[in-house]
Amino acid sequence: MSISPRTARSVRFLGVVSASVALVLGVASNAMACSIRDFSAKAECDADGKGVISVTDVDPTGVTAEVSVYLENNGADERMVGTRTIENSTAKGVTVTFSEDWEPNAEYRIHIKAKGYVDEDIKPNLTTPSEACEQEEDNPPAPENPKPSDKPSTPADTDTDTPAPSESESATPEPAGDGNSPSPEGDSNLAETGADSNTPVIAGIAAAFLTVGGGAIHYSTRRRGASSR
Repeated sequence: MSISPRTARSVRFLGVVSASVALVLGVASNAMACSIRDFSAKAECDADGKGVISVTDVDPTGVTAEVSVYLENNGADERMVGTRTIENSTAKGVTVTFSEDWEPNAEYRIHIKAKGYVDEDIKPNLTTPSEACEQEEDNPPAPENPKPSDKPSTPADTDTDTPAPSESESATPEPAGDGNSPSPEGDSNLAETGADSNTPVIAGIAAAFLTVGGGAIHYSTRRRGASSR
């Protein structure tokens, strides 16, 4: 059975349309697929003034990706900073951070691995800023010297700090004994005046003894005279 020219033209037209649709869908699919272009990295400082490295994924398909960061030295890996996993990424972007006290103008290699889609580094390597982060000091700054007061300070009254001794405590007890006992060193002031404070009392007692003794002698003499007559 032969195909009419009109039918043949229709078939050819449908084939062209189908091929065009497939090509458009393929391009769109490749454009939406996860790729290294969806990832970016930067070195920055957090709110505490500490260094961090941030990696952002803007893949709208949400493909799980593993991010690894390495410090470079003369084109070779010096050490691994760490590894983070990004899941459920969106077109707005999902960011992971790595705590890193980076030095100015340091170089880091960021490797991205999304199974079936990406397994390569972000190009070019990340170079940190020329100025380091300013971390807060642990010790607070010393307070400024206070301004001197215009009014002179009043010295403390030392008399009120130490209570004065009472009259009974301040008095020095007199030594016991007769008038012939040597006076203590504390009575040196009395010796300078030429008389002890107890001299009148002792003199009075001695006079009384003399009076009594004289009366007794006089009485005894008279009694003996009367008996001899």
